[in-house]
Amino acid sequence: MPHDPDAMMLFAAGFGTRMRPLTDTVPKPLIEVGGRALIDHTLDLARALDPRVIVVNGHYRAAQLATHLAGSGVIFRHETPDILDTGGGLKAALPDLGDGPVYTSNTDAIWSGPNPFRVLRDNWDAERMDALLLCVPVANANSHAGNGDFTLGSNGRLARGPGLVFGGVQIIQQDPVMRTNGTVFSLNRTWDQIAADGRLFGVSYTGSWCDVGSPAGIAQAERMLESPDV
Repeated sequence: MPHDPDAMMLFAAGFGTRMRPLTDTVPKPLIEVGGRALIDHTLDLARALDPRVIVVNGHYRAAQLATHLAGSGVIFRHETPDILDTGGGLKAALPDLGDGPVYTSNTDAIWSGPNPFRVLRDNWDAERMDALLLCVPVANANSHAGNGDFTLGSNGRLARGPGLVFGGVQIIQQDPVMRTNGTVFSLNRTWDQIAADGRLFGVSYTGSWCDVGSPAGIAQAERMLESPDV
């Protein structure tokens, strides 16, 4: 089994309820930021690593998303009749992703600074890790409420707590996902199992990040694109 990830799963199946009314007629990944669809910003970052395969899932207004991605080389998976959540969506897509660890990413964020996928690749250690999450210090997390999701220990391991926001991008081994019971579940369940085994790790992002989960996040994200971090 290869140790270096070369497959990517982009999550694009959500209903985008916080983005209403914009998502009344279009899926959230197709909302434009800086004149381009949100998912295209993520795809640019993903393709910079020249992955072997990119899989995108869709559920809400899936036909619009499939049309947008047609001819792009991306494998599109229509989750139907039920939406499977992040863990279930990844589990269902594993046959398309091949063997070995995979990148996963949300498609509702804008990054300013180092390529998030490259940061993960440069810090990945398959011998010690079942998952490596890219986390953002609360001070650098724009348009995001709350005190964070994780704390990062001096040994690089993650624990639940305040301080760092999960930025939506990770590398994860396939085995823990397959061992998580059910077909509809959040990756939070898988992370908790990985953490109990001492194999949940994180890396702190040095740039800026913007959560574009609501209409208010669009303007902030566009300001970031206009004045990128060096």
